[in-house]
Amino acid sequence: MFEDRPDRDAEVVLVGRSNVGKSTVMRELTGHDVSVGGKPGVTRQPNHFDWTSESFMFTDLPGFGFMSGVESERREEIKTDVIRYVEENAEHVLAGVVVLDGKSAVDIIDRHRERGNVPHDVEMFAFLEDVGVDPIVAVNKTDKIDDLDERLNEICDRLGLYPPWQQWSDTVAPICAKRGDIDALEECLRDRFHEHNRDDLLKFVS
Repeated sequence: MFEDRPDRDAEVVLVGRSNVGKSTVMRELTGHDVSVGGKPGVTRQPNHFDWTSESFMFTDLPGFGFMSGVESERREEIKTDVIRYVEENAEHVLAGVVVLDGKSAVDIIDRHRERGNVPHDVEMFAFLEDVGVDPIVAVNKTDKIDDLDERLNEICDRLGLYPPWQQWSDTVAPICAKRGDIDALEECLRDRFHEHNRDDLLKFVS
């Protein structure tokens, strides 16, 4: 798995639980359709969209966590593959975008903690930091959230980011990908590209 990665020097990876809208975010970022499914676990291989001239690509990595009809052993294999991919290519990754379902993320995180488990989203956020990849949290499906500021504060709290969320606006990006509203995410990516002296890539997030 994951053996066909294009040879590119710069990359943005999208990670997250299954069915949070990563593929839709990928479509909005690239302007091209990718594999989007209505049920969890549709994306089983990385989706790369690359530009040879800039040696750059966006990569939508398979969703992890619970997937209906997928055995737990297979789910763990997918998660391990995602972690291994990021570890092996960390030096090329300009940003790791953790996509969350803004409506359900807090409940899922709390449920895992109550069971004594480390929630997948929290684990992935910390993992990206550990391997030197600057994380961005794309809080998706904001159209389904009644009090957005309160929910973003709760998400920050769960990730170890001291609320209010506005002080993390360079890290936390509220979006609604299905409506084409990813401005906050693109702003965060512009910051990362500039920090990495890759202003030549700004055209991909403007």
